[in-house]
Amino acid sequence: MQIHHISENNSILNKFIAEIRDVAIQKDSLRFRRNIERIGEVLGYELSKKLSYKTVEVVTPLGVKLIDEPVNDIVLCSILRAGLPLHQGLLNYFDAAENAFISAYRHHPNNDAAFEIIVEYFAAPSIENKTLLLADPMLATGQSLVAVYDAIKKYGAPKELHIVAVIAAKEGIAFVQEHFPENTHLWIAAIDDELSDKGYIIPGLGDAGDLAFGVKL
Repeated sequence: MQIHHISENNSILNKFIAEIRDVAIQKDSLRFRRNIERIGEVLGYELSKKLSYKTVEVVTPLGVKLIDEPVNDIVLCSILRAGLPLHQGLLNYFDAAENAFISAYRHHPNNDAAFEIIVEYFAAPSIENKTLLLADPMLATGQSLVAVYDAIKKYGAPKELHIVAVIAAKEGIAFVQEHFPENTHLWIAAIDDELSDKGYIIPGLGDAGDLAFGVKL
């Protein structure tokens, strides 16, 4: 797997990451969602450098200009519900992409730290021989992404596979590397060192879904 750690090089991305982590700023859910969206735009821009391009003629009022444009058939798939703001950020840049949505959540059968990933809902176009973007803001243990990919690949084989996430734990990245194809690209804004005993990223930012859309039952 090719890992693209975008915040290794300083940019305005640092400010967006700082604000979604900040316990005072992140309480503003509108601002939190917008910052996740802006991070998605930055990651989408970086990802676009790895797409395939062809030269087209663009007619201007004064002449003709040759410009290279991307030609990938993109399917953008986000994990509900936390992935929605990230999805929008990517869609702002890949506005011709087809869209897919899948649900995945942690189920604690014994009401303790142990959990399993439940995947229940999937709505998508064909992904066969297309460029699939899997968007999930938090790559913690990596189990959700693996469960989602196992569910999706029953419906076809993408030509290219890109994972787009905001914050990842090193342990989660290692788990994903073991279960995804070798030519997968991971686009990540920030990488943290640890997971808690409940499988949450430290220092992370908390629960991205709750911060974006409110606390769930």
